Amino acid sequence: MRKKLGILLAVILLALTGCGSNSGVASNNDIKILLVLNQMDSFRGTLVASARDTAAAQGVQFEFKDAEGSIENQVNYLKAAKQEGYDVILCSPVSAETAVELKASAGDIPIVFINSCPDEKQLKEGKYIYAGSDEFVSGQFQAEYVLNKMADKQEINVVLLKGEKVHSATVGRTNGVKQTLEESGKKINYVFEDYGDWDQGLAKHMFEIFLKTGSPVDCVICENDTMALGVIEACKEANIDLNTLPVLGIDATSDGCAAIKSGDMAFTVFQSGVGQGEAAVKAAIRFARGESLDSLEGVSEDGKYIWVPFEKVDSTNVSQYSN
Repeated sequence: MRKKLGILLAVILLALTGCGSNSGVASNNDIKILLVLNQMDSFRGTLVASARDTAAAQGVQFEFKDAEGSIENQVNYLKAAKQEGYDVILCSPVSAETAVELKASAGDIPIVFINSCPDEKQLKEGKYIYAGSDEFVSGQFQAEYVLNKMADKQEINVVLLKGEKVHSATVGRTNGVKQTLEESGKKINYVFEDYGDWDQGLAKHMFEIFLKTGSPVDCVICENDTMALGVIEACKEANIDLNTLPVLGIDATSDGCAAIKSGDMAFTVFQSGVGQGEAAVKAAIRFARGESLDSLEGVSEDGKYIWVPFEKVDSTNVSQYSN
């Protein structure tokens, strides 16, 4: 009888102490997450705000650092995270090519990469993952819009303004545009193509230079809304009818959606900064608790990615994406 009582007490004690948990974290309140951004802009601001709100709703500790475009700043923030006891880091790399250095700087702390995706070989299930959207798809959506709009044309003259050269989104969006256009069987002429670095002023300047060449153009594909707005400025100053020259962007920012409502921009692609921030924090909490990501929405089969879908936006549905 005494032996049976001892076994029963042991079972009760194990239950009370959380036997079977694979995490040393007692509660969400003990979890510390650090978000290190590459550089703030309107889209990333939405992402950061969503991550902060999700962390607050989940009851976890959350801090934010802006590297302001400096790799050195970013590395120093990750090194400090080790000393400050953070459980997980959310990191938007200044350059995706620095993933090895960023991982080394973080030590044993898991990293959820956001906004700019490192090479797949730098990702590892349960340790280093990417939470974001499949950039190829956004470029594909832009190209599909152009092909539908110009279904009667066998030759299309395209201006393509790309993002930052070292950004993974630039690579994915460019590949999505070009592959989709070129698989159409139409003759595609890239009459002007350059890196606009996501910047409105630079995009405007580049398009002004292009206009001076007098080359024909059927559409302007910009890899974010901000550059598209720069092109629109240049068109207005040159008295170009934007009903005859489709300008396309990506992100469905508030300014981008306003431009679609006014008829200045033809098309954009909604990239959910809210969804990406939420997904990144939820994955980070799982990491901190030693839990699997398998049940999270959008997780890839190999466990290296959490995908947040892109959505097409034009005049027919823009009201759903703007205030």
